[in-house]
Amino acid sequence: MASSHIILPKEEEEAEAGLGVAVEADHDSPAQRPFQEHAPGKAALPFSATCVRISRDSYPNLRALRNASALDLHDDDAAFVKLEEGDYGYVLDDVPHLTDYLHDLPTFPNPLQDHPAYSTVKQYFVNADDTVPEKVVVHKNSPRGVHFRRAGPRQRVYFESEEVKACIVTCGGLCPGLNTVIRELVCGLSHMYNVNNVFGIQNGYKGFYSSNYLPMAPKNVNDIHKRGGTVLGTSRGGHDTKKIVDNIQDRGINQVYIIGGDGTQKGAYEIYKEIRRRGLQVAVAGIPKTIDNDIAVIDKSFGFDTAVEEAQRAINAAHVEASSAENGIGLVKLMGRYSGFIAMYATLASRDVDCCLIPESPFYLEGEGGLLEYIDRRLKENNHMVIVVAEGAGQDLIAQSIPAADQQDASGNKLLLDVGLWLTHKIKDYCKSKKMEMTIKYIDPTYMIRAIPSNASDNVYCTLLAHSAIHGAMAGYSFTVGMVNGRHAYIPFHRVTSTRNKVRITDRMWARLLSSTNQPSFLSKEDIDAAREADKAANNRKNGENARKQPASVLANDLCDLKATCWMAVCSSYVPDCRPPSAATVSGSSSFART
Repeated sequence: MASSHIILPKEEEEAEAGLGVAVEADHDSPAQRPFQEHAPGKAALPFSATCVRISRDSYPNLRALRNASALDLHDDDAAFVKLEEGDYGYVLDDVPHLTDYLHDLPTFPNPLQDHPAYSTVKQYFVNADDTVPEKVVVHKNSPRGVHFRRAGPRQRVYFESEEVKACIVTCGGLCPGLNTVIRELVCGLSHMYNVNNVFGIQNGYKGFYSSNYLPMAPKNVNDIHKRGGTVLGTSRGGHDTKKIVDNIQDRGINQVYIIGGDGTQKGAYEIYKEIRRRGLQVAVAGIPKTIDNDIAVIDKSFGFDTAVEEAQRAINAAHVEASSAENGIGLVKLMGRYSGFIAMYATLASRDVDCCLIPESPFYLEGEGGLLEYIDRRLKENNHMVIVVAEGAGQDLIAQSIPAADQQDASGNKLLLDVGLWLTHKIKDYCKSKKMEMTIKYIDPTYMIRAIPSNASDNVYCTLLAHSAIHGAMAGYSFTVGMVNGRHAYIPFHRVTSTRNKVRITDRMWARLLSSTNQPSFLSKEDIDAAREADKAANNRKNGENARKQPASVLANDLCDLKATCWMAVCSSYVPDCRPPSAATVSGSSSFART
């Protein structure tokens, strides 16, 4: 398969170092290769260093590359992007490697080939060309799309076991599974790669330059996975790139494992950039952590399953309280600053919830079809109800009634007003105005959920994430690791830090929730149109120019499917057994009418 390997350089002087200039590859001619000829007597560069390096100014189709990687890249990010193009619209969004800036590095046999536990494994090592597709549901004539490098052990590694000095740091808020990841990093480095120098960084990023490093060994972390929190401590903020890399360099650290959310991964990206500027042989591995499940690209983040499971206890308690009182209301606030995944999945799993409110789906209180009218109707029908609300929902409504200055925490996140307390007061005031006797119980289990140890499912997931991170770091890559469509992959830092994963209210999963709770969608036609346009814009960025190559019939079918989903989302709670209109009807209609 003919292909072109492209790296967008940070500075033009890299081209002057003999690594090449802008090249236009002929993808139809296998005989023509865009690689530079190596000078006689010089060793051939590894794969990641044989990429064509091009000038941003001289390359005429940078926008197409940006679209292919589904991003609007910043100029400083474009300097570190590695895109490999192949036949049939194949694009590999690759991760940085040590040989991108350190050439002629020696390699060593992977110790796993002599490991007794792996003696029965059919294939020890991941094939160098194995990749994981970002999108698995495609049409017959769709391009192959964006892929990521598959995670796993490589046949050759770039670090000798006795020379490895690794460090582990946890940053941001607590999350179930943190201790499991720490344990598996320490034990995996020791048991799989015979690494004995592993250190813990205490209390987040600031621990790099303000605390002593904590030596870690398997016997010290043997049972920490049974406890919640993190044995290393954590904090928000404290990121000083220069101080952190100074300490990494002074202490001879050559593998850095960073566990944290999108803000932490941004910090990991900055650390990698500074390491590369200094020409250090250091691999940076990010393990994404967010209880809200809002990290982009990956299927889910560790701790999410545990959070949903524990949220059930709070919902069950709210249901008991509500059903035991006349006109009883149980109100549960769950995590979800920007994304309502915990609230949505906990609601679907519970089946006791009558209304779920998330940041992605706007709602209103008063007037026909509003939340308060729905509460009134539900209490008259069932004599009780349960409401689940994500912490980030309704912030615009609260701001209208409670003036508050915009404040941020140490991580740069906007401090949220308590939507649970606000809703409680609004419901009480409404019922009082209606002279309706009512009992409301407000439950906020946020810190209880964050502090528990991970369940069995998350423990297994944490183990796989930690081992994948170790394999990638030993192979010389710098990346964020995660599961993409059921396969673990190495994802470029900029892909997980540039956007957030959010609930798509035009998706069938949200329609399933509306069908389960029988709540109104609280959406106007304008809201649905705005959501549809946002989805369309996101898809355009992902597909880039390839979208124009699809047959008109395929595009028409996509539009019909989307409109039918929106129709169900709006109508399911108003008309029993609502069915979407036919494709012919939808394709000829430009608007939806609320029944």
